[in-house]
Amino acid sequence: MDTPLSVLFSSAEDEKYVLDCMAYFMILMAACTFVCLLFKDASYGRYSSSKYGFLVNAKLAWFVQELPAFLLPVCLLIWASSAKSSLLANQLLIAMYMCHYTQRSLIYPFLIRGGKPTPFLPFFLAVVFCTYNGYMQIRYLSHYADYPADWVTNPCFIAALSWFVAGSALWLLGWLINLHSDHILRNLRGPGESGYKIPRGGMFEYVSAANYFGEITEWAGFAVAGQSVHSAAFAIFTAVVLSSRAFSHHKWYLAKFEDYPKTRKALIPFLV
Repeated sequence: MDTPLSVLFSSAEDEKYVLDCMAYFMILMAACTFVCLLFKDASYGRYSSSKYGFLVNAKLAWFVQELPAFLLPVCLLIWASSAKSSLLANQLLIAMYMCHYTQRSLIYPFLIRGGKPTPFLPFFLAVVFCTYNGYMQIRYLSHYADYPADWVTNPCFIAALSWFVAGSALWLLGWLINLHSDHILRNLRGPGESGYKIPRGGMFEYVSAANYFGEITEWAGFAVAGQSVHSAAFAIFTAVVLSSRAFSHHKWYLAKFEDYPKTRKALIPFLV
């Protein structure tokens, strides 16, 4: 049984073409977003403003906006049957994606302590992105990503295997950095405390936006392992949005705290 969305396409080739177009469109939107963010910070978190719509509770916003990135892929995997989704390489890449969004949608929102409300517009755009990207990534990996059955075990594919292993290791490193950095941020304030503090420990000793560095690394690794325009588009879009936010955070920290570590970089350790 296939997904209801498949009725929109007369053939698998048509749907594959649409998925490719979706990936290239995401790259185009990344370029447009890059230009926009040169002039304006994304309006959520510490930059939150009612200028972009009514405010949504932080926990509720995170849960609702991230949920499509988890729920839609789960539905696609349950409803759709394909030989591709039984192959080891495809399964591992799907597992990377699902591991991140299981934590991001079902665990992370309920660990948030406080948090400023999110304006409706960035909240809505996040819902759209998570739905769009969730369909594109999982539909491609479960039906169209063409990795030979023994791709990750056959020595004949040593070059592809090396890229897959390197990308997977990079994904794991980024995921762990992201989780640890979020843990540090959650525990900056003690019971009853408010206001901002300088984050310390882990990758925060080197960069102001350790959590963003981790997530960018994570999806860069996913793209290296996946070797597709779909995973690359996701990595590019993530890098554009989070790097802009990282530099904004860095400037904000330097302006707010006189004792902020001057050797700490914004996003990439020892470089920028």
